[in-house]
Amino acid sequence: MNLAETVTFGGGRLNRAAHLRGDAALPTSPDSRIIVLWRGKPLIDRGGLVRLTPDHPMLADAGPNRVLLGLVDGTPLSAADLSRWIPDGDDAPVDGFADTTRQVHPTLPEGPAFAELRSVMTDLSPLDAELAATARALVTWHGSHGFCANCGAATAMAQGGWQRNCAPCGRHHFPRTDPVVIMLVTHGNSVLVGRSPGWPAGMYSLLAGFVEPGETLEAAVRREVFEETGVRVGPVRYLASQPWPFPASLMCGMAGEATSTAITIDPVEIEDARWVTREEMADVFAGLHPDIRPARPGAIAHHLLHGWLADRLD
Repeated sequence: MNLAETVTFGGGRLNRAAHLRGDAALPTSPDSRIIVLWRGKPLIDRGGLVRLTPDHPMLADAGPNRVLLGLVDGTPLSAADLSRWIPDGDDAPVDGFADTTRQVHPTLPEGPAFAELRSVMTDLSPLDAELAATARALVTWHGSHGFCANCGAATAMAQGGWQRNCAPCGRHHFPRTDPVVIMLVTHGNSVLVGRSPGWPAGMYSLLAGFVEPGETLEAAVRREVFEETGVRVGPVRYLASQPWPFPASLMCGMAGEATSTAITIDPVEIEDARWVTREEMADVFAGLHPDIRPARPGAIAHHLLHGWLADRLD
């Protein structure tokens, strides 16, 4: 796909500097910088991700560990988690579509704020988007993997946050990424779209689903589409991918050619599915369709549909 590396969270070209992950002093060296997250929400201002010095007073509210993200123009950049900080009047807003709230830390009362990443991802530079996605995925993983899956003992962060070690049984644990197929399934001049319960009214997107153990991407496309809609898919090919840190997926954009068109939805999986012509989808993107809203800008579904409309999938 010509625009594969323009997908949000991809193409930032971060130098991940894996050879430096064993240097525990890097995140606290005076020339290093730290980005911070609160409940998965990065601290941003009009210039993008905020980078704090290691001695910034805000970090007093952070957990003790830092995740080394890599080098940016030779400067070590790490991430810290401020989730234990409780803002005044905090009512624990719901993460996701409904969270438009922003939290301001008292050490920077007139400045930046913590914002839901999905609401600001298209405003960030490619590098800042990649940094935010990487930091969110790693911080979330550490928050839910504090104990060994083998013996149940507490684990300790290692390798700059890219590993957790269990001293009692000697196991090493690594951040996980779950592959998900998201499918641009077409038949002639039409594309198959669907919607899940709980989405904003009128929002439709491409079908998607997790890849199961022992399954290829191509097989997952055919299985997921048939399970959700009853539509059969023939030839399948890869288009592009997108890290999606909500919490830890890799969206594998695929193109598939439908060999049938009759739709029988699985109401457990989706709320609705329909075929939409290219002309209708152009109206959707223009905001002119009477009852369909486009996929979220910044999501790979939006990129794939835009590429299909522009005939730029190859």
